[in-house]
Amino acid sequence: MALRALIAEDQVLLRSGIARLLGDAGIDVVAQAGDAEDLMRKVRAHKPDIAIVDVQMPPDHTDDGLRAAVAIRAELPDTAVLVLSQFLEERYALDLVGDDPRGVGYLLKDRVIDVDAFVAAVRRIAGGGSVLDPQVVALMVGRRRAGDPLDALTPREREVLGLMAEGNSNRGIAETLGVGAAAVEKHSTRIFQKLGLGTEPTEHRRVMAVLTYLRAG
Repeated sequence: MALRALIAEDQVLLRSGIARLLGDAGIDVVAQAGDAEDLMRKVRAHKPDIAIVDVQMPPDHTDDGLRAAVAIRAELPDTAVLVLSQFLEERYALDLVGDDPRGVGYLLKDRVIDVDAFVAAVRRIAGGGSVLDPQVVALMVGRRRAGDPLDALTPREREVLGLMAEGNSNRGIAETLGVGAAAVEKHSTRIFQKLGLGTEPTEHRRVMAVLTYLRAG
């Protein structure tokens, strides 16, 4: 069965463009919305696998889309959410993730241009993964935090964790860093141990490690 997506974006050309590229990738766009109220009506009616939502939408053109996305996560936990933004706002990512980074993503709109990566992100989020824009991750990595729970990590381990937060698999991390998969596995294991996640299943540890990363500060 094809992945079912809903697109909420008030710019008609962008909304149509995203719908077309998703359709070309075999993803079924079951509904489109141009404002936050219409988004909530249609997401309740269609219950898509994933809602792709613009941060700034009518009626207020502030963070209506973001607030709707947070509401969807609370009301319809089986619907994953990908928020698209024109602005690099760390607060948006943190508000969206809340206490659970599973099935959630935050990307800058420019990322849509890289169609293959965008479609891969949509599929990963719909499958229960998390994807954060690399610029947001870089902003978080660049901060120094008092009492940072990540202080025990080496610079390389922080780099690996940052790539995890972007939604990369171990293979993707290995390719980015130019190292072998075994090296990434060793770094991941040490990260989990240092964060006190040594006995949980691997996928759950990844989720919890990313959540720890986002909460630090």
